Amino acid sequence: MTTRLVKHLAWFAVAVLGACALSVVALRRGEPINALWIVVAAVAIYLVAYRYYSLFIANNVMQLDARRATPAVLNNDGLDYVPTNKHILFGHHFAAIAGAGPLVGPVLAAQMGYLPGTLWLIAGVVLAGAVQDFMVLFLSTRRNGRSLGDMVREEMGRIPGTIALFGCFL
Repeated sequence: MTTRLVKHLAWFAVAVLGACALSVVALRRGEPINALWIVVAAVAIYLVAYRYYSLFIANNVMQLDARRATPAVLNNDGLDYVPTNKHILFGHHFAAIAGAGPLVGPVLAAQMGYLPGTLWLIAGVVLAGAVQDFMVLFLSTRRNGRSLGDMVREEMGRIPGTIALFGCFL
């Protein structure tokens, strides 16, 4: 009980640090804001979201089963399907979650200031981008490593599947 409380207390401290950094960014008047406050707020929010929100999505929504073999294990051909270290996969997932954030964030910043753009980048990644990419990767794994276009084609037909496949390449 005590070690569990200490673990949650450490995450609570990270959350408070992020909230303080975000409040400095939001409440400080004028343009000169040190970028370190934004970085600290973003990292703290991402860490807390990774620890709690991703665990909730994995356990309650997607109901992951670590005993179930992936297509890389089942279809190991040494070329397209190769079992890979989880840290490398995390890096690929982390690189793929950018989505519309780098496009919409600067436009919001140019139109309304840096705070709405920053909030879009932070909250958009946590609530939408990472969850959407995680679910697509999960569904692809459950359908034997098929691509998003193949899954859409299977569920909705040839034309929507081709459009989805084309959209993925843009």
